[in-house]
Amino acid sequence: MTNTALVISAHSADFVWRAGGAIALHAAAGYQVTVVCLSYGERGESAKLWRQPGMTLERVKSERQKEAEAAAKVLGVHDIQFWDLGDYPITLSQESLFRMVDVMRAIHPKFILTHSKEDLYNWDHPAVTDFAQHARITAQAHGHNPGQKVLGAPPVFLFEPHQPEQCNWKPDVLLDIGPVWAQKRAAIECMAGQEHLWEYYTRVAQQRGAQAARNSDKSITWGEGYASVFPHVVERLA
Repeated sequence: MTNTALVISAHSADFVWRAGGAIALHAAAGYQVTVVCLSYGERGESAKLWRQPGMTLERVKSERQKEAEAAAKVLGVHDIQFWDLGDYPITLSQESLFRMVDVMRAIHPKFILTHSKEDLYNWDHPAVTDFAQHARITAQAHGHNPGQKVLGAPPVFLFEPHQPEQCNWKPDVLLDIGPVWAQKRAAIECMAGQEHLWEYYTRVAQQRGAQAARNSDKSITWGEGYASVFPHVVERLA
């Protein structure tokens, strides 16, 4: 049986900055990674495009989709979906929640990645993690669409917000992404609409790599940080 993973991204670039390393690592290990971009980030995260003369909303969406598709290809994403739910603010209806439940039940992910619980600078992000948690719980409910196989208990990891100190986010999982850093950087460079973030997220990866090395006996240069939602169930501690 093929292993799967699900990344729930508020905007079309979030999965690249925050989880590109995890995606590439697991894709290389044979996981089929599904990325759902709930919004293109067309209003709040596309300033560079809007500065171009004659720009339209549909052109912005089209460009952001092309960027995300190119990045997904670099990272080895199995399936990327664009739900076009708007941004600033994102609109998350019951219909879209049940649609996410269907995705979860269709692929039965081994783990789920999504946003932090707080983000003072982007309220779409906590709205999306709340949405993801509701979808996970509903997907576990035997009374919801009884003909479907219910979801088990995939762990949920919250990826790093842009300003973690202001968002009460603290990583308890540090992932070594050294083997796939070149892929992540190439995917980052696909996001031309937000070029100002390329070097920022390069520095974040170096910082998390240094922290990972400090907390292990490994030589690690590049990393990603995650905050786990649920306790880890293990058979041994070492």
